[in-house]
Amino acid sequence: MIMISRSAEETEKIAFEFGQRARAGDIFCLSGELGAGKTVFVKGFARGVGYEGCVTSPTFTIMNEYEGGRLPIYHFDLYRLEGACDLENIGYEEFFFGCGVSLVEWPERANEIGAGSVTTRIDFSHTEKNENYRVICFENFSN
Repeated sequence: MIMISRSAEETEKIAFEFGQRARAGDIFCLSGELGAGKTVFVKGFARGVGYEGCVTSPTFTIMNEYEGGRLPIYHFDLYRLEGACDLENIGYEEFFFGCGVSLVEWPERANEIGAGSVTTRIDFSHTEKNENYRVICFENFSN
């Protein structure tokens, strides 16, 4: 499925709907260049799950946990990972296969996140017509 978002608000609205349908154990991998809308998507998704707090990029902490909605949300940013060991050192399996939903920015930095465990892959890119518009491509792997 391909969607066009014309603003950050529209990206959040799209993500909100995904958050409303999220289930424990879902893993969403978010790919795209810097500033493409990945963290904005997580903000809308978190609201869809019922989380009302602040959502920020975990670039330096690698993972933020958001509780208070109907499911815990584990928001990973793997941009600063230097290798597969970094992902293992944070105990990612506890979160990926736990009772919450994982959203992973920059999944390409960790080959351990295989399509077998990923629920949905989401790619963000700018449109050729307008730099402010985003093309959001969804690839669903769940049954």
